[in-house]
Amino acid sequence: MSVPRRGLLVAGGAALVAAIVASAVLWARPGSGGEPGADPPTGTEVAGCELSEPDELQFEVVRTLPHDPTAYTQGLVVFDDRLFESTGRKGSSMLRELDMATGEVLEQADLAPEEFGEGLTATDDGRLIQLTWLDGVAYEWDPDTLERLGEFSYVGEGWGLTTLEDGRLAMSDGTDVLAVRDPENFSEVDSLVIRRSGGDANRLNELEWDGEVLWANRFQTDELLRIDPECATVTGVADLSELREDATATADASGDGLPIDVTNGIAHLPGTDRYLVTGKWWPTMYEIRIS
Repeated sequence: MSVPRRGLLVAGGAALVAAIVASAVLWARPGSGGEPGADPPTGTEVAGCELSEPDELQFEVVRTLPHDPTAYTQGLVVFDDRLFESTGRKGSSMLRELDMATGEVLEQADLAPEEFGEGLTATDDGRLIQLTWLDGVAYEWDPDTLERLGEFSYVGEGWGLTTLEDGRLAMSDGTDVLAVRDPENFSEVDSLVIRRSGGDANRLNELEWDGEVLWANRFQTDELLRIDPECATVTGVADLSELREDATATADASGDGLPIDVTNGIAHLPGTDRYLVTGKWWPTMYEIRIS
């Protein structure tokens, strides 16, 4: 199904959207030259939608897979039965294809040393689109060759990116506001202001659409949010801290002294009820089933 229109802010509310976005205080990322500011605003209620306490989601680990512990994971997507990853940090940002079973890097394309890679998605017509954090540019890639096809410009920060059922793109910027963009020219065509009962819906980071619901990592937390795009509400929350603790134990056991950073990265395995999840500098990736 397409993203229902009553879950989107219509053109008549454009002034309100502009005010919300303008007043949202963006969160700067530790280790990247800034400090977090005040919480961005929460969204107003969507007509016809009730805000209720989110479900406490459980998950089952189906299998544990190796993951490159030097990868500062920003975006993860499965496309055409192949796994692609976008990594961040200046001098280490790249797009690469991974062997899903071994974690081996099959092919990679480096970003410029001054660029900070971010979210990643595959479009309906078979392109990969990769965000950058502060550079205001999104790159188009050929998934078969990892050759750059073009680029788009945008205003503001780039965090997470996913392709919705109707082919449009949802993009996060670290607030509770998601921009909905045209996949052909990357223009912003709508916005979603996400609401959550009993908790925060800001710091939305990596995104994933699984055909029914939208998923989002919350930066600097182990929360994985399940979002209903029709009502722009959080309907479920999974606590992935158990996975971070397991990844930390694996890293400690390796004896190489590599750090572990926050939970980030989710990719739906098409045709299944399972997802791949990982984190920044994690030595492991997990295939999980969420209930």
